[in-house]
Amino acid sequence: MPVRPSPAVRRAATGEESPVARTRRARRISKALHERYPYAHCELDFETPLQLLVATVLSAQTTDVMVNTVTPTLFSRWPTAEALAAADREEMEAVLKPTGFFRAKTNSVITLAQALVERYGGEVPGRMADLVTLPGVGRKTANVVLGNAFGVPGLTVDTHFGRLVRRWGWTQETDPVKVEADVAALIPKADWTMLSHVVIFHGRRTCFARKPACGACPVTRWCPAYGEGETDPEKAAKLLKFELAPGAVLPDPPPGPLPDEQ
Repeated sequence: MPVRPSPAVRRAATGEESPVARTRRARRISKALHERYPYAHCELDFETPLQLLVATVLSAQTTDVMVNTVTPTLFSRWPTAEALAAADREEMEAVLKPTGFFRAKTNSVITLAQALVERYGGEVPGRMADLVTLPGVGRKTANVVLGNAFGVPGLTVDTHFGRLVRRWGWTQETDPVKVEADVAALIPKADWTMLSHVVIFHGRRTCFARKPACGACPVTRWCPAYGEGETDPEKAAKLLKFELAPGAVLPDPPPGPLPDEQ
């Protein structure tokens, strides 16, 4: 049975919590999520910083799975920033069509590649200050690239991340930059990139927007939003997705140990 949060934890959602208590609670949630998803990783396939940068731009308004279906073709035809910058628009639109908004995305990729060629010799820069000057690149995209392609710690405040940290009472902000600042104050910098992964994994697999699987969640004792979703353990378990779903078949080889295998 999941452990219900104390009244003090429930009050955390309204801001009635000391900074020290919030930090301790945040780090306990972080630890529990690391234990639940030790194999969490960036779910966009990439081999180079350029591939990750472009894939992240393409992920807007679609899924990582969909992006991963088109990027092999995209990068085989246009493997460098120079090639992307000079690509035929109609040909690229045909490749990107499955991702939706393909005309706008084609323009974004070509414009981004042209800027990389003109400003950085076709190479993706490894600094936040440089990345955010590129067309279509904000802090979220920059943090994805820095954290996963360059090993520079960063917090990726996407839809899932923002939704969950507000649900946990880590912040009450909605602006991604302010959310990033609030969470950065709670979690050690060295953990930022992996925290982004485990929070996003949790949002996609357990803590859903409309009906979270509270009864199958590892952080219930520290969650002020416990009870917003299904609390019955058996019913909640049926809501779990991907590799946590009952009877799920793991890829071979699996991404890492599941919680009950540790």
